[in-house]
Amino acid sequence: MTTTVPDHGGIPQREDDRPWTDPALPIPDRVEALLARLTLPEKVAQLGSAWEDVEPAGPEVAPGTSVFDRVGDLAETARHGLGQLTRPYGTLPRPALEHSRALAERQRQIVRQSRFGIPAMAHDECLTGFTAYGATIYPTSLGMAATFDPELIRRVGEAIGADLAEAGVHQGLAPVVDVIRDYRWGRCEETYGEDPYLVGEMGEAYVTGLQSAGVYATLKHFAGYSASMGGRNHAPVHAGRRGLLDIILPPFERLVAAGVGSVMNSYAEIDGEAPAASRWLLTDVLREQWGFEGTVVSDYWSLPFLVSAHRVAADLSDAGALALRAGLDVELPDQRGFGDALVHAVERGAVDEELVDRAVRRVLRQKTELGLLDADWDPRPPALRAGELDLDKPASRELARAVARAGAVLLSNDGTLPLPAGGRIALIGPCADDVRTMFGCYSFPNHVLAERDDLGNGVEAVSLRTALAEELPSVEWEFVQGCPIRDKDGSGIPAAVAASTAADLTVLVVGDKAGMFGIGTSGEGCDVEDLRLPGVQEELAEAVLATGKPVVLIVSSGRPYAVGRFASATAAMVQVFLPGEEGGRAVAQLLSGRANFSGKLPVQIPASPGGQPYTYLHPPLADRQSFLSNLDPTPAFPFGHGLSYASFEVDLLAADREQVPTDGEFTVRARVRNTGTVAGAETVQLYAVDPVAQVTRPVCALLGFAKVSLAPGERATVSFHVHTDRLAFTGLAGRRIVEPGEIVLQAGSSSLDTPVRDVVRLVGEERDATVVRQHTVPVAVERE
Repeated sequence: MTTTVPDHGGIPQREDDRPWTDPALPIPDRVEALLARLTLPEKVAQLGSAWEDVEPAGPEVAPGTSVFDRVGDLAETARHGLGQLTRPYGTLPRPALEHSRALAERQRQIVRQSRFGIPAMAHDECLTGFTAYGATIYPTSLGMAATFDPELIRRVGEAIGADLAEAGVHQGLAPVVDVIRDYRWGRCEETYGEDPYLVGEMGEAYVTGLQSAGVYATLKHFAGYSASMGGRNHAPVHAGRRGLLDIILPPFERLVAAGVGSVMNSYAEIDGEAPAASRWLLTDVLREQWGFEGTVVSDYWSLPFLVSAHRVAADLSDAGALALRAGLDVELPDQRGFGDALVHAVERGAVDEELVDRAVRRVLRQKTELGLLDADWDPRPPALRAGELDLDKPASRELARAVARAGAVLLSNDGTLPLPAGGRIALIGPCADDVRTMFGCYSFPNHVLAERDDLGNGVEAVSLRTALAEELPSVEWEFVQGCPIRDKDGSGIPAAVAASTAADLTVLVVGDKAGMFGIGTSGEGCDVEDLRLPGVQEELAEAVLATGKPVVLIVSSGRPYAVGRFASATAAMVQVFLPGEEGGRAVAQLLSGRANFSGKLPVQIPASPGGQPYTYLHPPLADRQSFLSNLDPTPAFPFGHGLSYASFEVDLLAADREQVPTDGEFTVRARVRNTGTVAGAETVQLYAVDPVAQVTRPVCALLGFAKVSLAPGERATVSFHVHTDRLAFTGLAGRRIVEPGEIVLQAGSSSLDTPVRDVVRLVGEERDATVVRQHTVPVAVERE
């Protein structure tokens, strides 16, 4: 019997002649049935997007919003259907439920205009939480990485994914799994640090959490973006193929193996090749070598940039053809190369229509998996059907606070911390009483409202000043700003010195205020020439330290600044990486001693402001060589460093065998004990050193880690199960291999604090490791 049922866009559908709407059929069959019905313009429409809310005269929320005019409204851009709706929540400050209503209306219009009633996917940013007005603002990715707690970050991904799904958003444009190569780069705050294994652990945790809610995650930025020359945004990358294969690409490879739904190209260029037009990256590596089956989406306006910024395409039609042939599937945020320009390229024979079909299959498969093609699909987001949308739930706020606490790093402490419960304390600095200095550049307030203080933040957040007054009410606090964040105005420094002189001790809070394209001191397009603190904050620190009073220096920043020179003059130092809406309360609890520090550095803290853009993953030649150079790249605080109010000892390391086949695995056990008087958590870190190899290797590289909570006097054994895939590298022939020879294993509390070691010897033939089977080092903790 044939039945006619209305779709929720108002178009009657006959189930028997629309097999793609039947969830009982295999997804490939549904996709092919629909693809066969589509005309060329209808196919190309599935590869484009539309940004309805963008305002060219509004804030620069992406590189080009003030340059590119809108392509048109939905009546034009979706006349043949539409692939994606761009940032339906992340562009304008409106109550969330109003966005939901607008999204539903746009979906209805798209369905009405599509001959076969195909809805659009909706995507939005979600790096530090859903980038929507009133949504929870978590710490930056760098702050998440400092927790060294993947399970905690998985919970963050779950919470963000649940918010996106509730709001009717199908794809989140996160995480950023670029590996930091130069601290001067403004987008350091968006990454999980400078080690590819740490980046992979945190990235996989986030992706697993986000996608558990039925929302596709998007890996950014494929590839090389973080290695741009001079740490400058949108700059060329001069990286050898070995550096790409061994440092830049592994997190992407791992998350493809983990099942990530989408990948976004990088804006950079690598050895003269733009990633948006690179068949080697988007097809040879991503799909043919790694087996990726999801969609590749363009970073915003990457196709026009092939014409204007890279000059590898003569016009938009040429750009669309180049990108499609390379393996790019969907153009964001609108349709310039993948719109009429692509239709014309196919019609004139410049592009084979089969390449269009290839990309459309990938898009339709994801729409089918999401249920968008089901006969009973409803354009109303779940929240709109329920009549409410709370994007800053109490549980999310508590989770944000837990991440902020776990990601705060105690760099040094002479016993001044925890702070006393009474007395007179001066609170000084431009980051002490401005809540937006705790938010990342992709938080809605700093991303969209940077110049709209009148609209508030959309969420409740208290500054460190307010939080400390609540946490330690018996303290006599005196607050002095001292100086602005980046303006070179030192007129407030004398008042800061006077307050510090009159106090028993001083808490000095310096750092960044994130923003976009030069509005902030950290964030996209907010690169720096060197690693001095912004503005006159260095002068403020010097003046306050010169008083001789005890000073607790807190740095809240999106990148590591060269504050190492203050270490010997301070009583204590704390690093937080833009800790989010609950950052004030979290840091106050740590300073008072109500909570304990457990964060570790996902980046080094430099001693010199001159750049020295070496990360800890450097070859021996990059170590200090005083007889060859007067420059010393030794960091003030190394990768993995972080103290606690407890103390810990790692006192044993033993591998379960002396010889391991190059295609084998082994277990390494490390013992850790809490030697302090309070409970705490230590992150036991296992490093590998390759003393002799056919190419230069890092002086040490992180193999695995485990965060272990211990009561005073308690001891635990951490077992690391290591497959030799984790010891692979790109050899002289340009292939990834596992080479026989000695491997030194080291364990401890940071990359430069590894008191215990053991040796294993890899035996057998050199092994080809082009395809990595084991990306992780599973750990098990046994308490004694």
